[in-house]
Amino acid sequence: MQAFLQRLINGGGRINREYALGRKRTDLFIEWPVDEAIGFNGEVQRVVIEIKIMTEKKSLDTLISDGIVQTKAYAQQMGTAEAYLVIFDRRANLGWDEKIWQKEIDALPVWGC
Repeated sequence: MQAFLQRLINGGGRINREYALGRKRTDLFIEWPVDEAIGFNGEVQRVVIEIKIMTEKKSLDTLISDGIVQTKAYAQQMGTAEAYLVIFDRRANLGWDEKIWQKEIDALPVWGC
């Protein structure tokens, strides 16, 4: 995920991996200058992306529920309204049609992949 985003952000923004927030961490914290002419000296768009791995150990509903709480807390702590939860589904018994989805839960975009 970071490698994909780095290609999009390369040269204009920053990706911080496992950004420490108190006792816990968010997986990716992106900063992007709104005005490229003044760069980071001006307004900066900030985005929190929390990544979870779905395995057989937890239910998807529990993973989403816990992930939403965690992602929203990180966004609040960073002072940004833009946050996303991404869940990579590693269960072998599911096809791609079941693993890839997008929905909004409690005003937070959640993606399954």
